[in-house]
Amino acid sequence: MNPASAPTRIAILVFPETSASVVFGMYDLFMSAGRDWGVIVDGKAGPTLMQPSIVSARAGAVTVGNAVPVSPQAVLAECPTPDIVCVPEVTIPPGEPLAGRFDAEIAWLRQCHAAGATLATACSGAILLAEAGLLDGREATTHWAWCEVMNQRYPAVKLHPQRALVVTGEGQRLVMAGGGTTWLDLTLYLIARHAGVEAAMQVARLNLIDWHAIGQQPFARLARSRQVEDAAIARCQTWIAEHYAEPSPVAAMARLSGLAERSFKRRFQLATGMPPLEYVHTLRLEEAKQMLESGSLPIEAIANEVGYEDAGFFSRLFRRKVNLTPAQYRKRFGAMRKALADGA
Repeated sequence: MNPASAPTRIAILVFPETSASVVFGMYDLFMSAGRDWGVIVDGKAGPTLMQPSIVSARAGAVTVGNAVPVSPQAVLAECPTPDIVCVPEVTIPPGEPLAGRFDAEIAWLRQCHAAGATLATACSGAILLAEAGLLDGREATTHWAWCEVMNQRYPAVKLHPQRALVVTGEGQRLVMAGGGTTWLDLTLYLIARHAGVEAAMQVARLNLIDWHAIGQQPFARLARSRQVEDAAIARCQTWIAEHYAEPSPVAAMARLSGLAERSFKRRFQLATGMPPLEYVHTLRLEEAKQMLESGSLPIEAIANEVGYEDAGFFSRLFRRKVNLTPAQYRKRFGAMRKALADGA
């Protein structure tokens, strides 16, 4: 998506039989796309790329799971057709009758799909797509606890219980995530598809989202410090952002500042919170991460590209700062980027 274009409009459907964590979790991640990375990197919010709203069949607060009240921002009858409709989990026992329970929601889902919207479901939310007849002859996935019921009730649906994410239908406009926290994968996929892979990767890093439990460090991106009020140091920050790979960068910044080396180092740390050399390493490692995620250049070549003649030193530094080797980082996050890019 072009950042200058209108944000993607997303309606998150809320009803009593769902959970607040998925509703608000989706909302927060969509709102983060494009906006929050700039706040961390340079202190300025970026463009809003996704515009979620919470909608329901009836006006007034909706009490969802665990007695959490949710105030919808629009009712279905007055809601313009969004670009995406997200259906959270349906928290009712598998096998419980659905007849008449979600008539208004199902009718609206049919209407939105006919108008060209993408319908995306988390967990057992796929049941509503099946009830709407939108999954007949289609591949699908849902929470494992609902698989047997879906096979019995909707034999025309080609269910894949083992798959965490299924994208199907005309224009690939039916998107389903499996059980548990796969709504995170669903949200990242939708951000990648509509706002770009880089926006999805930024949201993943900021919110420590990982498809496997490997700890926080790989997502703890060493963001560039904000520009500071000290004009001499701000000038150095601007210069080093483009010249971090040059030899002896700290000495070059000291010369640029016009300060004595000792005064430069003291003022740089006071202004940025980092010693100059650590700041340089931060920028170099961030560029290395981008190269590991997005390309197949050998690690030794990446080390040279970002300013390290000794690839062994680069690998040790990377491991110490990121808690993964460069090869491990590429395997983990290169795969995530590829999956998001392929899906988008």
